[in-house]
Amino acid sequence: MMNIPRLALPLALAALAACAPSAQAPASTPAALPAGSAAYGQEPRWGMVIHGGAGTITREQMTPEREAAYRAGLERALRAGYAVLQRGGRSLDAVQAAINVMEDDSLFNAGRGAVLNAEGHPEMDAAIMDGSTLAAGSVAGVHHVRNPISLARLVMEKSPHVMMIGDGAEVFGRQQNVRMEDESYFITAPRRASWERQRAADSVRAASGRGAMAPEPAYSVPDERKFGTVGAVALDQAGNLAAGTSTGGTQMKRYGRVGDAPIIGAGTYASNSSCAVSATGTGEYFIRNTVARSICALVEYGHMPLAQAADSVVMRQLVRQNGDGGIIAMDRQGNWTWPFNTSGMYRGHIDARGAIQIQIFKQ
Repeated sequence: MMNIPRLALPLALAALAACAPSAQAPASTPAALPAGSAAYGQEPRWGMVIHGGAGTITREQMTPEREAAYRAGLERALRAGYAVLQRGGRSLDAVQAAINVMEDDSLFNAGRGAVLNAEGHPEMDAAIMDGSTLAAGSVAGVHHVRNPISLARLVMEKSPHVMMIGDGAEVFGRQQNVRMEDESYFITAPRRASWERQRAADSVRAASGRGAMAPEPAYSVPDERKFGTVGAVALDQAGNLAAGTSTGGTQMKRYGRVGDAPIIGAGTYASNSSCAVSATGTGEYFIRNTVARSICALVEYGHMPLAQAADSVVMRQLVRQNGDGGIIAMDRQGNWTWPFNTSGMYRGHIDARGAIQIQIFKQ
């Protein structure tokens, strides 16, 4: 009988040792992830990723003052979303809060500061999606809505529909007491100057018979050729995902052109079964390839890690078709990624501790 305790103690210690996590395990997971992505390991997993557009953005063309302004704008958006998540708020509210900040910042091509269409008017699109329910709302071709992402959410929550466009969307917005602005609110001096230059260059090309084969016109600042979109994805403390995207579209767009941002599954998608994605780039490619949903499908049905799924679509599938742009994505395990195949993308991440990463150029 006296031998039982002597045997029980070593066995108990051995069992505890077998159950204890390896000291090397947390370090090995981040090392296996591609650059520009991360996982939380054993730390709290909630957080947010945002973007402010991708495109021709190089360090050589960016002044220190302008870079500082973009970084400050991205940080304000991250902190607005983080404030919601930190107090236990919903990922949907965090996404909307972050995008509202960027819509109100004239540096970004969404809301105030949106580029102008061929007639010289702002024409904006937005979408938002709740990963916990697959509820979604979007608007396209609105001209007076101060924060299109807020109207998209009302379409989701206050109507039986998913998408509304143009004048009808604005009628609905007024019924819901959405804040409207005169078009002059959205039009900034740099956007108007860029539009005037492109219109003049288009006239010269038309007169010379060169048409669309002529070189691109000059832009007022180097990063104006970025794709004008802002977006956010978030995971909240309850483990729910959400995604949202808002854009002024492409400069000089005609005929009511709509890109991928308000198209659920193309530029915006979220599902707790897979991931949340917001995209930026040449919208036609993202629509044809249903980029956001394709990434989530690879995660859900192909059982791919998030970073691998995103890279397979953005860095291979789109590149083969000369489709340019990037995405941000997050899954329910707290993994996140931001691949892009252009020279730069305005982007930022904040984790549960409040630690912020902001990047613009290729690393």
